[in-house]
Amino acid sequence: KNAVYYLIMIGRVSGILDYVSADHILVDVGGVGYIVYVTQSTLSNLPNLGDRISLFTELVVKEDLLQLVGFITPVEREWYKLLTSVQGVGSKAALALLSQITIQNISRAILLEDSTTITSAQGIGPKIAKRLVVELKGKVPNMIKLQNKSEISLKNGNKELIKKNYEINNQNFF
Repeated sequence: KNAVYYLIMIGRVSGILDYVSADHILVDVGGVGYIVYVTQSTLSNLPNLGDRISLFTELVVKEDLLQLVGFITPVEREWYKLLTSVQGVGSKAALALLSQITIQNISRAILLEDSTTITSAQGIGPKIAKRLVVELKGKVPNMIKLQNKSEISLKNGNKELIKKNYEINNQNFF
């Protein structure tokens, strides 16, 4: 009768890249292999097998499933969270959107109410595309600001951010 719910959060996974597939990777963290589903942009930015990797993650919790989803940047993770906040957009659809359409083009499509661009992603039909436009139009400007801040930090040579990412990806986890 009295259900207890716990918030389960894994915000980052760091370890050795052990395996790469078309839509997921295996990260060895201290002898435990974590399967992490990723976007195509994350796949294209992976280090070599056997190298250290650090991904920002979201843990998808369903009745019959625990699934880690990983991203190379925190901006991509925030977009994933925003997309999945829309009813009818699950993890698979959000990953498809982020894999097949750039974040800039998703932003533009939502702001211009261009559902056709959004439906070009596999698994996104006209109803879901329309819902994305309606529900996210007011939230996109804040996401663009977040993205611009990240880009400015990198363009200005934010030594702290670059050093932190280097340390994360090169520390000894064992």
